Amino acid sequence: MPLSPGTRLGPYEILAPLGAGGMGEVYRARDTRLDRTVAIKVLPAELSAHEEVRARFEREARAVSSLNHPHICVLHDLGRENGIDYLVLEHLEGETLGQRLARGPLSPEELLAVAIPIADALDKAHRNGLVHRDLKPANIMLTKSGAKLLDFGLARATGLGDAGAGLSRSPTMSRSLTAEGTIVGTFQYIAPEVLEGAEADERADIFAFGATLFEMATGKRAFEGKSPASVIAAILEREPPPLSSVQPMSPPTLERLVKQCLAKDPDERIQSMHDVLLQLRWVQEGGSRAGVAAPAAARRRSRTRLAWIVAGMATAAAVAFGIGYVSRTPPRLEPIQFQVPPPEGVSQVGAPRISPDGRYIAFQAPDSSGKATLWIRPLAAVETHAIPGADPTRRPFWSPDSRQIAFFAGTRLKKVGVEGGPSQALCDHPGGADGTWGSEGVILFDGSARDSIIRVSASGGPTSPATVLDRSRGELGHAWPQFLPDGKHFVFLAFTSRAESTWIKTGVLGSLESKPLTVGNFSRIEYAPPGYLLFTRDRALMAQPFDAGSRRFTGDPVPVASDVQAELGGGNADFSVSSNGVLTVRGAGEGATGRLVWMDRAGRNQGSMGAPGAYVSVELSPEGERAAVVVGSAGGVERDVWVIEGARGVASRLTAEQGADAWPVWSPDGSRIAFTSNRSGVFSPIIKRADGTGSEESLSPLAEGCGPNQWSPDGTFLVLGHNPGATRWDISTLTLQPGAKAAPVLNGSHNESWARISPDGKWLAYSSDESGRSEIYVRPVGSAVGKYQISTQGGFSMRWRGDGKEIFYLLDDGTMMAVDVRTEQGFQVGAPRALFRAAPPQGFNGPQYSVTPDGQRFLVLMPERGAAQAATTVVVNWTSMLRRD
Repeated sequence: MPLSPGTRLGPYEILAPLGAGGMGEVYRARDTRLDRTVAIKVLPAELSAHEEVRARFEREARAVSSLNHPHICVLHDLGRENGIDYLVLEHLEGETLGQRLARGPLSPEELLAVAIPIADALDKAHRNGLVHRDLKPANIMLTKSGAKLLDFGLARATGLGDAGAGLSRSPTMSRSLTAEGTIVGTFQYIAPEVLEGAEADERADIFAFGATLFEMATGKRAFEGKSPASVIAAILEREPPPLSSVQPMSPPTLERLVKQCLAKDPDERIQSMHDVLLQLRWVQEGGSRAGVAAPAAARRRSRTRLAWIVAGMATAAAVAFGIGYVSRTPPRLEPIQFQVPPPEGVSQVGAPRISPDGRYIAFQAPDSSGKATLWIRPLAAVETHAIPGADPTRRPFWSPDSRQIAFFAGTRLKKVGVEGGPSQALCDHPGGADGTWGSEGVILFDGSARDSIIRVSASGGPTSPATVLDRSRGELGHAWPQFLPDGKHFVFLAFTSRAESTWIKTGVLGSLESKPLTVGNFSRIEYAPPGYLLFTRDRALMAQPFDAGSRRFTGDPVPVASDVQAELGGGNADFSVSSNGVLTVRGAGEGATGRLVWMDRAGRNQGSMGAPGAYVSVELSPEGERAAVVVGSAGGVERDVWVIEGARGVASRLTAEQGADAWPVWSPDGSRIAFTSNRSGVFSPIIKRADGTGSEESLSPLAEGCGPNQWSPDGTFLVLGHNPGATRWDISTLTLQPGAKAAPVLNGSHNESWARISPDGKWLAYSSDESGRSEIYVRPVGSAVGKYQISTQGGFSMRWRGDGKEIFYLLDDGTMMAVDVRTEQGFQVGAPRALFRAAPPQGFNGPQYSVTPDGQRFLVLMPERGAAQAATTVVVNWTSMLRRD
């Protein structure tokens, strides 16, 4: 029966259960005499049944307690209380090697850092006449002070570890056969001679040690099967695969050592743990350089082989940077680069972020159902996997210890463990994005409903501002915070009305004030040890020397990479850097990334318009036969407007000037197109004939950037979206007459954007986050009285049907919604209904769909399935690229 807290076993008070295994139940307890925490192992009832077994156990327990070794768990005491036999052990904090291996293989450096102390511990025990007899990953604990060996010699002492006692009674068989048929337990580590009935000696421990080494190096067991009998047959008859066939970058000397440890005949096996220890130390000191890692077996598929080469390079990177451990004499290393492709069948990868320890890449990408999902790619493994339990995801970022990932889902900030499981909501904040998690247990993020950086506890709770806008500088908003190493100071971007006037500023927890560092055309920033700020400028990744203590630049920026994926005007850029020098960069990519697909109201594919291309947004002409599209590399600053003729599929370039052109809208008669461009330094509207002839007409109605949302149905004015600085996004109109000035329509304290006027010119539909999230509203044109909410679960990118009797919009996940409206007597709204799944909205890139006047066909910009997307490049030892020698 389990012991309850407060139970006393002699001078020991039970505090809480820690676990259970074949050797008994384990509890955390307090030694009331010395006031220290210990581990109490309550032994199985079989131990008390035979006096002879108890006596043998006590003799061997005393022998184990006499071992004085830093990597053997200390046995403090043993006792008997009310018929309960128990051991008093050193209390260890950490995880078992078995738990660690569940996440993948160890790097060579990590492997040696575990294997050498355990080999030393076994050598010490063997010299004292003690054999472990139950060596396996579950009996090796990884602690802050290093690896520790558990349960030394005690399984055999109880009689429960005898092979002759029946393998089904293995004391460490902690789980039954899995659904896949692979057995989990002690069998995989038992030497062949012990399975055949021989007494276990030191060479049996060496066999188990070899099997453990194999598992540490590959993440797989040396011997597996679908039943105990098949596992035993594998141990007796078959050789495990060479390390190099599973992990190509394994040192040849390590592979030879594993093979010698796993010899079937104990006389052919390496004969002492001391010899094993010497070989491991030789591998650590550079003996592996005597050979070259064997290539992967030719029978393996090329993709798997390349993936393992990537994993091997990442493992070499772990050695180079001392992930977890530091070499005594680190060699001068050159940068290592390799690419990590997107998962099979995934065409859109966003926001790849390297973990602080350099082991994992997290990113957002759609799963098979199209839901934006959180994915993890361990650099030391082959497969990328989705995190189970994570909600629809955007913009993930890591905890400082690399064990958790925070992300935004809908209006909530959430976090989830790297192994998955239920996510925890931390706070509710509309439009929140772009976060950073500090070592002081504070998360900062960009709160779009407020203009400042927002803070919240990493445990969850209320939010509060962390910065305040400096209106004297014309600041529009703060975004992209990143903590500095002290976990208190941070850097962030301060946007102004001019695209080239983005400031990098520093702030500190506990104060709303901030200080400017420099001004320019910047992307998001990250701090990189030993002292750089990384950012992009015109798609080039730059590293500028930076003193985190004084929070000032100490040198000029140096280019690191070119053609980086960067969001137009939004500050986003796809790079990240770990605290130990691993850099990830995703290129902007070229070529076809999307396809314009015709869909009916049920979402059935009705063909496509034109060829696949690097499309950013789409707008159908009034008659529904042509489309104005924005084309450019997925994250590039160069974008142009093209016109595609639907019948022939011919695409003609409308703009070709340097800069970014966006947000094209058609005149009611289809003869002209208005768009916005930053050619003058500030985004402002330009009008051009749709056939490309004639000169352009530039409009400069506002000092701040703006762009057209729609051309009015009567052709007399443009509806503009703009950000004036005093508020967030506002809506104005501009009459198309010489010298006309923009007139405000909606300029409240919230985001009001993407406005469209009904075909009869009487109603204005727009999106606003006044409720805490983006919803669709309608109000009368020219009147502030009367407002109707159209959407109920969020809404983006609305469109009117040609007769004004239906409104279409998108949900956050890309679901196309439709709402019936009637305007004969006032304004009446029906219930929203889902039509089909399209592509998720892309913010201020522009609309991702358009609809024909009759509302029966939709032209949807869909990711090109199977399109070649820029892979994520991983650079190890990236700072060596900055050397000038």
